Amino acid sequence: MDFAFDARTQELRERLLAFMDEHVYPAEAVAAEQRAALDSPWETPAVIEELKAEARRQGLWNLFLPDAEHGAGLTNLQYAPLAEITGRSPQLAPTALNCGAPDTGNMEVLAQFGTEAQRKQWLEPLLAGEIRSAFAMTEPEVASSDATNITTHIERDGDDYVITGRKFYISGAMNPNCRVFIVMGKTDPDGPDIRRQQSMVLVPRDTPGVEVRRAMTVYGFEDHWHGGHAEVVFDHARVPVSNLVGEEGGGFGIAQARLGPGRIHHCMRLIGMAERAIELMCRRAVARTAFGKPLAQQGVVQEWIADARVAVEQLRLLVLKTAWLMDTVGNRGAHTEIQSIKIATPRTVVDIIDKAVQLHGAGGVSQDFPLAELWAGARTLRLADGPDEVHQRSLARRELKRYV
Repeated sequence: MDFAFDARTQELRERLLAFMDEHVYPAEAVAAEQRAALDSPWETPAVIEELKAEARRQGLWNLFLPDAEHGAGLTNLQYAPLAEITGRSPQLAPTALNCGAPDTGNMEVLAQFGTEAQRKQWLEPLLAGEIRSAFAMTEPEVASSDATNITTHIERDGDDYVITGRKFYISGAMNPNCRVFIVMGKTDPDGPDIRRQQSMVLVPRDTPGVEVRRAMTVYGFEDHWHGGHAEVVFDHARVPVSNLVGEEGGGFGIAQARLGPGRIHHCMRLIGMAERAIELMCRRAVARTAFGKPLAQQGVVQEWIADARVAVEQLRLLVLKTAWLMDTVGNRGAHTEIQSIKIATPRTVVDIIDKAVQLHGAGGVSQDFPLAELWAGARTLRLADGPDEVHQRSLARRELKRYV
């Protein structure tokens, strides 16, 4: 594994760093002001569309998609340092580059499993940044950490599927430009193979029987930048059989294919969030005085900063190794490393951001700094895409198997 960036990655990295300095960071305050003035907080501030246009003009668009036909054609290893940079402004940068979840995962699903008609109708406008989408899997009535528990029914009725179920924390669904859901439910609830009971179907938002009921908060935040996290009810929503993604019974496998890249993308961005927290911590430490000397000269503060730097460098190397393995031996071959970064990265980044909050005192929990929102996002990722304990269980079994 080569630790040096290849020429294309280095060139994109330099352009992206300049884009962040010249456009994204200055837009953070502007976007907040514009959102406050909107009739609905779920509408998109004008500055975000301006950022998208500029990113596209500069060729910083769809960088996440390794398929050169639809995306930038980058490997996971090439994309990793770019995704890290976007994590420094997670409210704006991923969306500006059309590299934000859940659209990234949905585009990957459509590119890999969608029919030509499905790609024409939904993938093309998603790639162009003209619409948004949502992925509806998690349910409030069951332990969704085990995807085989889901209870949403997808029943065949002639040439249609009828979807009935209740989902929640459906990211992006509050955005009025969210036009389609990829819904996971059971087409064969009594099938002998519990991993072949599920299927995925495309459900347009305006389908009769689809109700976006309410926004769910995340530690009190509505997460407007992400398009919210909604409770969505499907009450006998009817779509054509042609809206099936892949094959009947293939939903569980598609979900795993979708979540693998999603997990590493989250970890890449988390490292950027940690870097932003360290920067804010250092700036605060040299600017403030307490008990007769700058905070930067307080031993405990020096320990926090040193430990944060060591931890970030360790995480980055593990994430880069994981990206390299995904490129060279595939997602299955990188299974151990994917689970390792999913366990280690959110947990460590939460601790780093927490120390930055502590250093900022009351300001750290306020809206005057991004730390509270960064902390909430990082802490939530200990649940999203599978909670820590699920990955620990699977990882331990894999380790123990060699000795049994």
